[in-house]
Amino acid sequence: MYLGLDFGTSSVKGVIIDDRQKIVATASSPLKVSRPHYGWSEQNPEHWWKAANAVVKSLRKQKPKAVAQVKGIGMSGQQHGATLLDYSGKVLRPCMLWNDARSFEECADILRDCPEAKAITGNIPLAGFTAPKLLWVKKHEPKIFEQVAKVLLPKDYIRYRMTGTYGSDMSDSAGTYWLDVAKRDWSDVMLKATSMRRDQMPDLFEGTDATGRITDKLAREWGMPLKPVVAGGGGDNASAAVGIGAVLDGDAVLSLGTSGVMFVTNAKFSPNTARAVHAFCHAVPNTWHQMGVILSATDSIEWLARLLKTPAPKLTAALGKKLEGPSEVLLMPYFSGERTPVGDSQIRAAFIGMGQESDAKVMTHAVLDGVAFAFRESLDALRGGGATVNRLTAVGGGTHSEIWLKIIATVLGIPLDLPAAGDVGGAFGGARMGLMAATGASFKTVCTKPKIARTIMPEKKAQAAYEAAYHRYTKIYSAVRNIK
Repeated sequence: MYLGLDFGTSSVKGVIIDDRQKIVATASSPLKVSRPHYGWSEQNPEHWWKAANAVVKSLRKQKPKAVAQVKGIGMSGQQHGATLLDYSGKVLRPCMLWNDARSFEECADILRDCPEAKAITGNIPLAGFTAPKLLWVKKHEPKIFEQVAKVLLPKDYIRYRMTGTYGSDMSDSAGTYWLDVAKRDWSDVMLKATSMRRDQMPDLFEGTDATGRITDKLAREWGMPLKPVVAGGGGDNASAAVGIGAVLDGDAVLSLGTSGVMFVTNAKFSPNTARAVHAFCHAVPNTWHQMGVILSATDSIEWLARLLKTPAPKLTAALGKKLEGPSEVLLMPYFSGERTPVGDSQIRAAFIGMGQESDAKVMTHAVLDGVAFAFRESLDALRGGGATVNRLTAVGGGTHSEIWLKIIATVLGIPLDLPAAGDVGGAFGGARMGLMAATGASFKTVCTKPKIARTIMPEKKAQAAYEAAYHRYTKIYSAVRNIK
């Protein structure tokens, strides 16, 4: 048996799989985000630990024998969070999360002081990344900065609590802005540029490596007498790619969740910093990936649902299933800033073309279109970085909307494959990495692809109208970005 734990922003999820990768049990425990000031987003690391224990307790209640047979554990985690520990291993302050925007000024400082940063990391510095957050702490909380002995990403703090190991994997570490992504090693140049040292970083592992075993005490508490090994694991998107089998060059996934991700696996390091493409290490050895990232995907429709006091599924269902063309209203869905292709944490969303006649259906349609257009910009940016994307496997909560899938397929001009029922998310990918760490099996053997239930094709009759609307959409950012 193998356990996968996925440390997301809103919950911790757990899944147990057997040797044939059949799901034996699942569980989850909720998390809350603290927003003490505008643009801030934080969590207490202790809450992750409590949620992890709650998940294991639930799994143990469901399947005590399966839990007792766990031989490997793998973790998936929300990326970029800055968990700061002192020399005794004590947490110094709440963790600043991936969507925390306070360190946007520090990004400019990094590029000013280290012109080679983009070449080393393959990315532009963004406020969500870890390194700018540490510069912010140095400026605004110097007493805390002086005490920092280790900086850990969220899942890696749990690893420390589980095993006592200060470790991280390549895919998650690539999102810190301290990694030389091509070399898969910490960059002394990038560390120096942010007043950090190599000894403050965790040891680096591949996602499929064993990083240690859980402690004797935890083995007793969790009912795991075999003291399972803990795999390197991965960042959430790389782990989800492992779960869905997107581990070979050209494999591509579209994740329609709270945020939106277009993920393409690469055999080599393939950056495109000019359009804010993320070029990171994959969670499997000697493999990289590109990502186009949208910060507000289903978050956009959830915003409208709160505003109209109507559940999101009801809003989207009102549009029906037939797609004839785009909304007459355009939305730039930058509710929390945007990554690809603009890399702007301060920009905010804008509706264009609203009139007295604009009702809930028009606004809903505009939201679905806007997110689809944002994905199209990511697709164009990925292709500009050398990626070949001819079809996408679509996952995430937003894929329950038939009309949204049709809009996205039409805007992108490529088919969307929907996997058959089953867990292919980060927790499942984590469990697969736990299996590989425990057995030494190859990712090329373990990471098979799921069966495809159906494919959503572009609506050819609507493509011309959507293409025209997309070109209007691409003009919005440049027109509004300097309006304060």
